[in-house]
Amino acid sequence: MLTLSLEEFMLELNEGSIKNVGPTNKSATVKLFDVESAEAREFGDKRVKLVFEDADGSEIQVSLFPDDVRKIVDDIEALEDESPVFE
Repeated sequence: MLTLSLEEFMLELNEGSIKNVGPTNKSATVKLFDVESAEAREFGDKRVKLVFEDADGSEIQVSLFPDDVRKIVDDIEALEDESPVFE
């Protein structure tokens, strides 16, 4: 299940063209639940791309620098040691 929340978001639809309307203070939150597949792969010369997909084909891709990936790995290792999630 994919959820998408858009804040302060307005578009203009004019003769089939979509145009951003209003100030540049927009933000979005995307959540993907019930992930069926997850993978990590190279993205360019300096990044790692994490790809998550659910059974409906909804997909989220996240590009991170190696230091950010290492931080996530550290967080997961801490969860394995301290949390009942991995029991």
